[in-house]
Amino acid sequence: MQNRLALIFILATVAIDSIGIGIIFPVMPDLMRDVTGASLADAALWGGVLATAFAAMQFLCGPVVGNLSDRFGRRPVMLAALATMALDYLVMALAQSVWLLLAARVVAGATAATYATAGAYVADVSGPEARARNFGLIGAAFGVGFVLGPLIGGAASVLDVRAPFYAAAAIAAANFVFGYFILPESLPENRRRAISIARANPFASFRAIGHLPGLRRYLVVMFLYTVCFTAYPAVWSYFGAAQFGWDGWWNGLSLAFFGIFMALVQGLGVGPATRIWGEERTAVYGSAMHVLTFGFYGLVTSGFWAIAFTPVAALGDVAGPAMQGRMTNLTPEDQQGELQGVIASVSAVASTASPLLMTWIFAHFTRAGAPHHWPGAPFMLSAAIMVVCVLILVAPARAAALPTRQT
Repeated sequence: MQNRLALIFILATVAIDSIGIGIIFPVMPDLMRDVTGASLADAALWGGVLATAFAAMQFLCGPVVGNLSDRFGRRPVMLAALATMALDYLVMALAQSVWLLLAARVVAGATAATYATAGAYVADVSGPEARARNFGLIGAAFGVGFVLGPLIGGAASVLDVRAPFYAAAAIAAANFVFGYFILPESLPENRRRAISIARANPFASFRAIGHLPGLRRYLVVMFLYTVCFTAYPAVWSYFGAAQFGWDGWWNGLSLAFFGIFMALVQGLGVGPATRIWGEERTAVYGSAMHVLTFGFYGLVTSGFWAIAFTPVAALGDVAGPAMQGRMTNLTPEDQQGELQGVIASVSAVASTASPLLMTWIFAHFTRAGAPHHWPGAPFMLSAAIMVVCVLILVAPARAAALPTRQT
């Protein structure tokens, strides 16, 4: 019974973490304009700085937090992360200075350990036969949270631009209290290890790239793919406000709608697609669909059609899982952990760089005096980058199809 309650807590924590991410997206344009007193273009730039600061600290401190959980146990790290999360949202609700918001995001990124520590906790308490199922539940909890977050944020924004942050703080605090009383420690003393400085180096996994032959082009594509996909959380709400005049409610509704179809495609579509076409062609087809999707959002001027296009836009989301599946099948069994570490590091660097790039482009094309008002410019850049991804993916197949010259 205790393990069952612990698993419920872990799933709730992952869902709350995801809700917390999604709950602030719809209202970030209004919050940043409220705090900075700037235009929407400059508010987007500050939003990009905050997103990059969070992602950069998460990348730099993630291995450190992992080492701390291996040394001191999962429970204290998980509870500390929840307490910090609640405090961070409260600071964001009260902050009247962009520098205070930035400091809060830096601290939150440094202590963001819920998802990784939740995975370690599940690995600790699950038998080999139950791990895949329980990891699937974690993925489902994250997906549910990503759908609920924008809906809650959009609905709360009707009351006040700060209301979503108070709601997120209250939810995180309630889960901290729940975990404090019911969450047992999953890592026994005899399985703990001393903190390793070498293992805490976030750049160490990049050394492993040279040990994974045949995967470099997939890792390049994964980096570019993540840069493009990060355009959604980085600029979508600013894009909705500038292009369609959306408020927090409509931004939240559109993000939740996208989350539903993304979950459906990844949960129900990846398996059939890879069985019919294989992983490599599925990755190509999904990437090509993203070229169409990003190009559409780069040009669309109707909010109705932006939302109506969502089911089509989500079809490209088979590309990421197909690429990961292809990479795992090209990697020896004893290097799977190394591969996942490299993928995580590549994605983290892309997630750190992308918000600054995408919000800068958005600001350049939407600020007063811009030669051409074009809120969709970041999505058009993403479309161009996805063309490069398609070309990288198809190049080996084209080379293999060329006839061999006879001498």
